[in-house]
Amino acid sequence: MRPIQVKPDIYWIGVNDRTTDLFEGLWPIAREGVSYNSYLIDDEKKAIIDLSKALKSDEFFNQVDSIVQVSQLDYIIVNHMEPDHTGVLKLLRRVAPNAVILGTQKTKDMLKSFYGVTENVRVVNDGDTLELGRHTLKFFVTPFVHWPETMMTCDVGEQVLFSCDAFGSYGALNGVIFDDECTDHAFYKREALRYYVNIVALFSTSVLRAIKKLTDVPVSVIAPSHGLVWRAHPETIINEYVQWAEYAAGPAEPGVTLLYGSMYGNTEKMMNAVAQGISEGGLPVQIFDVARTHVSYILPSLWVNKGVVVGAPTYEGKLFPLVKQVLSMVVQKRIRNKVATRFGSYGWSGGAQKDFEAVVAPLKWTLREPFEFIGAPSEADLQRGLAFGKAFAETLG
Repeated sequence: MRPIQVKPDIYWIGVNDRTTDLFEGLWPIAREGVSYNSYLIDDEKKAIIDLSKALKSDEFFNQVDSIVQVSQLDYIIVNHMEPDHTGVLKLLRRVAPNAVILGTQKTKDMLKSFYGVTENVRVVNDGDTLELGRHTLKFFVTPFVHWPETMMTCDVGEQVLFSCDAFGSYGALNGVIFDDECTDHAFYKREALRYYVNIVALFSTSVLRAIKKLTDVPVSVIAPSHGLVWRAHPETIINEYVQWAEYAAGPAEPGVTLLYGSMYGNTEKMMNAVAQGISEGGLPVQIFDVARTHVSYILPSLWVNKGVVVGAPTYEGKLFPLVKQVLSMVVQKRIRNKVATRFGSYGWSGGAQKDFEAVVAPLKWTLREPFEFIGAPSEADLQRGLAFGKAFAETLG
């Protein structure tokens, strides 16, 4: 994609990445892709805000050169040090050695650690401003959204908030960058939620604090580092983030996430009965086979829904390993305030339930009575499973 004007003198100069398989080396994006949004202000002084991952260096420099010569840059504003935002920095420093790098004090420290860069670095503090000519930039320090050094930059006159990772999403930009030109809002909303839960959710308190700090700042455009640029309805993504962040401590939606693993199909048979019962109990249910679904796609459902049902057999006296792996990530992401239960089969002795309770203990979930059966489920077992699911759903209603 060619550079696109966001506001007078302000250009999106981002690049799409459709070749990386794992974001942060962990989260799948092979199908969805991702954009690295960078922005150039072509004023009396020329500034770049946010950069790109190193693997897109050629494309990134071509984007800049199509507007100004890279060597003419006056400022490089680093809102966040993560390498998908700064990977081209070392090469950029060689091409534009006189450009001043601006960031927080922690950014200055990290520049030395990550790239060995110490010269021409200026620390900006919360509320500091930078005059470019026709444009004035103001800096807002927003620590732990989602690293300790993060900040946001606002073009005061044009009311453009360069929000870095906040309000971003997975998903390459398919020919357009603006929310009002996008024809698949459902895709970007889904990927914004997945991005939030995978990357930012652990820091939800900091997200709410940052949003509160910016409450009185006039904003007409939100320009994040990934995903759509919100110029028509920036309040849409702000409201989504507030809601998602509040799920960390407050009530979630009245729905159920059912995740299961099955060795020989017995737990899967019971899963269908339990899911039917949940539906008959009047609640929506999202079902995930943990052996075939990456945890990245499971976490958003767990974050949003109040109820969790785990279907897992006993395996060597413990919880089925693939289910245990998913729950370990749930613990790491601190997905709390859930009502949960478990069902599953066992061959000659149990053990999975005790292991399950130990794994989720740090989350302080409210646990309902489990349901276990021996071997393959009988017709009577399946009827009990249906009633089990329905009763669970009714407790959440």
